[in-house]
Formats: sequence, structure tokens, C-alpha cells
Amino acid sequence: MRKLSYLAVFEPSKDGFGVYFPDLPGCISFGKTFEDAQREAADALGLHLYGMEKDGDPIPEPSKTPSVDPDTESGYFISPITVYPDMVRNELDNRRVKTNITLPAWLKDAAEQHGVNYSRILETALLDYLNIPNHQTSPQQGKR
Repeated sequence: MRKLSYLAVFEPSKDGFGVYFPDLPGCISFGKTFEDAQREAADALGLHLYGMEKDGDPIPEPSKTPSVDPDTESGYFISPITVYPDMVRNELDNRRVKTNITLPAWLKDAAEQHGVNYSRILETALLDYLNIPNHQTSPQQGKR
């Protein structure tokens, strides 16, 4: 399983720790404690890389010595943060999302009388219609 580690800059403040990744502009997070900051940084990193992949942006190689922003508060420190992009993608691509459908009233009434689970029926029908054999993983995973 692919693993990526990027160096994060932890910047202490009176409220906690701000975190940014010099290799990934815009990838920032915050935590009230160092442990929270590490956890939030990992979430931010995973989501940032996921977004870059979805947008077709190239993922930069992690640098060995990051360029720390000159405006960074004194007392900062650098720590590696590791994520597993395939796990993040699997979790996000397989999350449940709410959607609305429109049906004739008589069909809705009949389905309710039979205790139909709309989500299960629609998911099964879409998997069959789209000829997706393994519904435990997203179709995107086969393309990576």
C-alpha cells in the first residue's frame, strides 16, 4: 500500500498549534494540543492529496528540507506526517451521500407498503445497471 510522508511545520500559539506543509501550499490545519494538531494535520494532508488526485494535479515529491515561511512564529518545529492515499480515497469514495429521487406517487405508496429500503434498492440497481461487479470498492480504485 502506497504511503506518503510530508514534513509539517507546527507553529505554537496561545490557542494551540497551527500546522502547514511547505511542499503543499494551502494545506493547513490547527489543533488545541500537539496530539490534536498531528491528527488534524494527517486529515488535512489526506484530504489535500485526495483533492489533488481528483483534480488531476501532480503530487509533488516530499522535500527533505522544507522551506519554512519567514513569517512563522519562533518556537516552531518540523515533524513528518504520514498518510496512506489509497485508504483515504477508499474511505471518501465509499462514504454514504444523500440524494433525492422523484417517483410516481402510486409507486412510492406501493414501496412503502412493502417496507422497501430505497437506498439498498437504488444502490443494487445502479451497480447492476452500471455493470460494477465489486461494490466494496469504488470504480476509481481500479484506475490507479
